[in-house]
Amino acid sequence: MSSIQVAGDVPARLEDGFTRVAREAGLPGAFPRAVLDEAEWVAEVPRLPGKDLTDLPFVTVDPPGSMDLDQALHLERLRGGFRVWYAVADVGAFVRPGGAIDREARERGETVYLPTGSVPLHPRVLSEGAASLLPGAARPAAVWRIDLDAEGRLVGADVQRALVRSRERLDYAYVQAAVDTGTADATLGLLAEIGALRVRLERERGGVTLPTPEQEVVFAGGGYRLAYRLPLPAEAWNAQISLLTGMAAAAMMLDAEIGVLRVLPPPRQDDLDKVRRVAAALDVPWPDGASYGQVVHGLDPKVPRQAAFLQESRVLLRGAGYVAFDGAPPALADHAAVGAPYAHVTAPLRRLVDRYATEVCLAVAAGEPVPVEVEKALEELPALMTASGRRAGTVERACVDLVEAFALRDRLGESFDATVIDVTARGDGGQVQLADPAVIARCDGALPLGERVTVRLTRADPATREVRFTLA
Repeated sequence: MSSIQVAGDVPARLEDGFTRVAREAGLPGAFPRAVLDEAEWVAEVPRLPGKDLTDLPFVTVDPPGSMDLDQALHLERLRGGFRVWYAVADVGAFVRPGGAIDREARERGETVYLPTGSVPLHPRVLSEGAASLLPGAARPAAVWRIDLDAEGRLVGADVQRALVRSRERLDYAYVQAAVDTGTADATLGLLAEIGALRVRLERERGGVTLPTPEQEVVFAGGGYRLAYRLPLPAEAWNAQISLLTGMAAAAMMLDAEIGVLRVLPPPRQDDLDKVRRVAAALDVPWPDGASYGQVVHGLDPKVPRQAAFLQESRVLLRGAGYVAFDGAPPALADHAAVGAPYAHVTAPLRRLVDRYATEVCLAVAAGEPVPVEVEKALEELPALMTASGRRAGTVERACVDLVEAFALRDRLGESFDATVIDVTARGDGGQVQLADPAVIARCDGALPLGERVTVRLTRADPATREVRFTLA
């Protein structure tokens, strides 16, 4: 992992910059008093379920220090297959549609994360307290029971409200170490086994998980660090359980002809043709009959030509959105990157749509009508979530840009080794990725896609958050 430390008197100035980013993006500030009052009240008197599953030894797996714990899992081996117990925080046990918390959540859409902390969807007394699946505490949850065959294929799924108690709060590094050293307990061992089976099925159905490093800003040692982070295999296994649950939810809503899906159209033919040409130019193998997902699986982002291909091919994954329906299923019901219909239901503490989709599934599974107030809200969700997702993405990119500019502001004129990961159609520039410091930025010049080059820093302006290089 490559990183650059930004310390000294800079952290305070950076924090002022993060505040400006939040203000420019229109992020909400403190919760209104009425919302806080309602949250403090419902935290004490949630709608408790009649079913008790606190005997199941659930655990949570999240980034270190996380307090807004949406999911807990328990895995079992069955004769000829597996059973996945997946508990999702029951925000609906606390938040009533049309109440003060719900109205504020519609304005926010989702939790937005900045290096200095989060701007939460719900008051922290709920999202990091009474509704969070923290260890040792009994919590209301929407509990999915999903049965799989020996190959990891979905056999059946059900969901119901129940009381659960997580036993431990684990992080990805712990899970990975336990599996690698052979010390994993039954659930963690099965997480690796089931996760690997689901990854293989994802490839078979043409799903896509890009093996690209994440560029992130973290606070450590009194300063901010800019780094690339490659997700651990344990993160992929955990993500597959979430994807599995989302696919089960989508199938349930499609069968009932009511709900809200996360969708992504198939790539346009001209974009697919372009990406195939890029693969050929960069010597990235694309066997006849192979899907895009099968091609990218196993590529190494540390190999310059493969990193460039992964960047260029992102065009095939653009255009994701939400679609609500009440009656005939939508014309577009699939998510191209998942390779199947899919719904967001596993992060209700952090994303508005998940609570409503979960309420639909709970009603369908119980054989009951979808509550009228939930049904009425469905058609508004796609626009609300699209706007909040765009805002969150803008904030995340702006914070990275700001730290990049601060990190390089005193290095104008210096040369750096870089990889060309994108070029413009005009051939007058593109994007380069530096290994050290961990920077991705615009570069001018006739750039050779997928090649290592030397670039010279020509601009690093914290005020505009702009970093620019030229081919040396």
